[in-house]
Amino acid sequence: MRIIYVLYFFFLLIFTLFSYLFIDPNLIYLKNIYTGFAFSNRLTVSLIYFFAVLIFFCFYLFFVNRFQKKIFSKKDFIILLTITIIGLIFSYPAIVSYDIFNYIATAKVAFFYHENPYIIMPIQFIGDPLLLFTHAANKIALYAPFWIFLTSIPFFAGFGSFVLTLFSFKILNVVFYLLIILFLYKISKNIYNVAIFAFNPLVIVETIVSNHNDIVMMCFALFAMTLIQKKKYLIASLFLILSIFIKYSTIFLVPVFIYMIYNKIKQKKLNMEKIYLFSAISMGIIFALSPLREEMYSWYAIWFLTFTCLLRSKFILIITSMLSLGLLFRYMPYMYLATYSSPTPLLKIVFTIVPIAIGLFYYWYRFKKT
Repeated sequence: MRIIYVLYFFFLLIFTLFSYLFIDPNLIYLKNIYTGFAFSNRLTVSLIYFFAVLIFFCFYLFFVNRFQKKIFSKKDFIILLTITIIGLIFSYPAIVSYDIFNYIATAKVAFFYHENPYIIMPIQFIGDPLLLFTHAANKIALYAPFWIFLTSIPFFAGFGSFVLTLFSFKILNVVFYLLIILFLYKISKNIYNVAIFAFNPLVIVETIVSNHNDIVMMCFALFAMTLIQKKKYLIASLFLILSIFIKYSTIFLVPVFIYMIYNKIKQKKLNMEKIYLFSAISMGIIFALSPLREEMYSWYAIWFLTFTCLLRSKFILIITSMLSLGLLFRYMPYMYLATYSSPTPLLKIVFTIVPIAIGLFYYWYRFKKT
């Protein structure tokens, strides 16, 4: 067993070191470790990333299989979770997504310059060093007010140091990652279901590495769902509203919550399997519609993965796992071509669809053929 722990930890450390190849040349705070390797050796880093993701998923499938067969225990889960966090907490968060810099820039507008981030853009503060590497400095705040409020915690915890602020934001995400894992376990009472979510490479990369705030939004929504089961409707409603006021997407869960509260008041027994399925479908719909607004970003999958891990369906597990793989592969076209223009959009679709097709074939061959 120890060899698995060692190999997994070693892999995560290698991935962390790999992440620092992508340091922005304008990131003056880390200029001493800037190499430019990722930008001058795009084929090499794309291949390294490809195999790293594959290895990540091999570990994931191995872990899930062991938890399903009850070969791994709660102790193993805690050890693996600890290894995951320690191995990646110091990774560079902007391999291909720069959202964390936008979080910091918006927080600085609100809490340093004391301006309204929904009116004032970061780019208006000429000379601010964050403008050198913030990719959406010409936009007002992209997220809802409660998220802006939450960013005050890591912003002030940084004490004016960019590097300390950067990793304070990462710690905030890790806290909510641990909380959502706790809620999932309280709901399912099954470490296998929790492992399906907790060790999914997409969840790990987008939460601990890239630091997207979707984990925070879904944590509040899931907690609200647990409160409804305890008949704490007012507090549950409050937490759902807080979730919506992080990123708005969980407004699609409102019908599910109304249905749950109505049935609870009528003292009807809730079929939680159906509730989780309806929740996954609701968040899956908004995920599927996201290209109408901008693009299907991989971290959006956390919206429905929060609920699919609670379902007892091999088909859903296989398809969501392969979709997670495909979504992480979506980074590769830009990583190699350094452009969002053609053929990058087409290649992103191909990289997403092919793993899903493989998953469908495997499911048919493994479970339906006989």
